[in-house]
Amino acid sequence: MKQKTHLLKRSIYSHWPHWVGGITLGVLNVILTLIYKPWSITGDIADWGFRLWSLLGGHPENWEAYFQEVGYQSLVKNPIYNEQMILNTGLIIGVLLAAALASEFRIKRIKSCRQVVIALAGGVLMGYGARLALGCNVGAMIGGIASQSLHGWIFGLFLIFGAFLGSVIVRDYLMKIK
Repeated sequence: MKQKTHLLKRSIYSHWPHWVGGITLGVLNVILTLIYKPWSITGDIADWGFRLWSLLGGHPENWEAYFQEVGYQSLVKNPIYNEQMILNTGLIIGVLLAAALASEFRIKRIKSCRQVVIALAGGVLMGYGARLALGCNVGAMIGGIASQSLHGWIFGLFLIFGAFLGSVIVRDYLMKIK
């Protein structure tokens, strides 16, 4: 009994090796693809943007070229209770729970206004890029590779290049210590 408690404690509160996390995420992604479809995180965020734009007086229903590409269901599905929203909410709760169980959850103090501007600019650029690619790294790369599509591999190669370039820019220009 003591050995089972030790194993459970170690698997919940300790760091897992990277390969265990990778295999676990891979298996979960295959299961999700089998029972649902490849995960699409940014699609639901775009749906919220369409609704907000409508409330502000815009007419996203007139964007025929976009909706022919992604499908018209974005404007008619329930904004709160739909598959994507449930998956995205589960992701957020799961990450918070995992961080809390590993004693890694911390609320950090904002150091400067510059830090807020950089974070907001990075978020806007990531969101814009995800919409241009019709998916983020989960939907476009992992879902693409899992469904044996060439676009997933191409996306992955450019993701590696973009991440490297972005890291160099952040390191050399944005995070210099004065």
